[in-house]
Amino acid sequence: MNSDFDVVVAGGGPVGLMLACELRLGGASVVVVERRTEVDRTIKAGWISTPTAEAFYRRGMLPALAEVQQRSVERFRAFVREQQGTGGSGRPPRAPAAFAGHFAGIMLRGELLDPADPDFVNAGPAKDIGHVPQQEIERLLTERARELGVEVRGGTELTGFHTVDGGIEVRVAPAADGSGEVIRAHWLVGCDGGRSTVRKLAGFAFPGTDPQITGHQALVEMTGSEALRPGWNHTDTGMYVHGPMPGRILTVEFDGPPADREAPVTAEQLQASLRRVSGAEVTITGVRTATRFTDHARQAPDYRAGRVLLAGDAAHVHSPFGGQGLNLGIGDAMNLGWKLAAVVRGRAPEGLLDSYTAERHPIGAWVLEWTRAQVALMRPEPQAQALRQVVAELTESVAGTTYFAKKISGVSHRYDLPGSHPLVGRSAPDLAFTDGTRLADLLHDGRALLLDLADDAGLRAHAQGYGECVRVVTAACPDGPEPAGLLVRPDGIVAWAAGAGDGDGDGLADALARWFGPGRRTFL
Repeated sequence: MNSDFDVVVAGGGPVGLMLACELRLGGASVVVVERRTEVDRTIKAGWISTPTAEAFYRRGMLPALAEVQQRSVERFRAFVREQQGTGGSGRPPRAPAAFAGHFAGIMLRGELLDPADPDFVNAGPAKDIGHVPQQEIERLLTERARELGVEVRGGTELTGFHTVDGGIEVRVAPAADGSGEVIRAHWLVGCDGGRSTVRKLAGFAFPGTDPQITGHQALVEMTGSEALRPGWNHTDTGMYVHGPMPGRILTVEFDGPPADREAPVTAEQLQASLRRVSGAEVTITGVRTATRFTDHARQAPDYRAGRVLLAGDAAHVHSPFGGQGLNLGIGDAMNLGWKLAAVVRGRAPEGLLDSYTAERHPIGAWVLEWTRAQVALMRPEPQAQALRQVVAELTESVAGTTYFAKKISGVSHRYDLPGSHPLVGRSAPDLAFTDGTRLADLLHDGRALLLDLADDAGLRAHAQGYGECVRVVTAACPDGPEPAGLLVRPDGIVAWAAGAGDGDGDGLADALARWFGPGRRTFL
């Protein structure tokens, strides 16, 4: 089939844009269709996890994230000044504590993280990035997508599609007038959110649990805010959050889902909810941005149906507690992007795509369970309050904080891949080399990496014929001991590793063939 693009990505949020960038790095032509014409200013996630920061780091984007984080820190300091009533004078506001996240509103103190835990240490500079709002992620990815040659069509929505021999025809229309066109492609990926049109039209099942709460999050102008306690606060009628930036509020009430989740959120509704859960006579005088959410938790049993795939909230939805939604979706995009590009470019059979659901579905299912547990723990009933106190006491230890932080951030996740080395299936450690570079510096082009740390010509010989998709680098680490060799997939996951003297050449050959097909002598 003659095609206009290799892949159509429906949805131009962070997940769709990240996927489009990964597809372009892999050599696929891609178009993103998105109803909006500008970055979504609705208040959403305010932080990213270490695996997400690693993904950006491995594509050379960490300096940009660091700049965004600095601005976020300044907003936090402004909030502290407001709470202290210094007005910018007097004692300097404290810097935010080391980022560690929260579980069910129980804050995890960064100073209690185990500094020697390898899951954090191995992340390198990425471990120091966290305070990055979702809007900034979307802005940075929009710029990067266009730099890479992704066609981003704002103001355009997908209205339908059907499969044809060897591909798929996607109907799109300008959101304003409904007139449309047909885009021919080989693949379609739905990154169009929890109410995904792609998922519904493709007939994916979406089982799960129904919502029990009504939540609101907003940036507002208000009077009487001095009566609100900063941070996360549990009360007899629900829960509220004040901060960590001026005007930011969040409320949760446990009396069932909203009657109409799609209705605009008004200042009167926000004010009433905040008064009910806080008991403070706060008056909201203006709303800059507001959103309504629930805790329904659903997941597609399979992320692929023929030539249609799902990623991000289109594949799984859950409550926002713990801030895992954006991070889970970025992980989907990193996992799928290089695989789909390899299939498109003929470097791998379609069967490679089976590993996408196999690897990502268990992690999505785990996140759904983790968010359900948080909702149960936040309920105002005495039993939940008692259990919350037990969990809070656990987090007051190094072991407890480290456990919860590793779980909430996802750094402890591992794919079930062949191989006995403890690094296999995990995010690659950000090794520092004697020439001053680090492992992440070698992954900017989106190719896999065979890292020879023992100057082993036999190891390097296994990669002959894979130059199109596997970069071979001989390096040395000043701090050793390190593995003698690593095969790192484009998404940063270790596909093979061996220690000095292991002699696991067959394992390397199998891993190369598993992920990149039979070795070829063609170099692009």
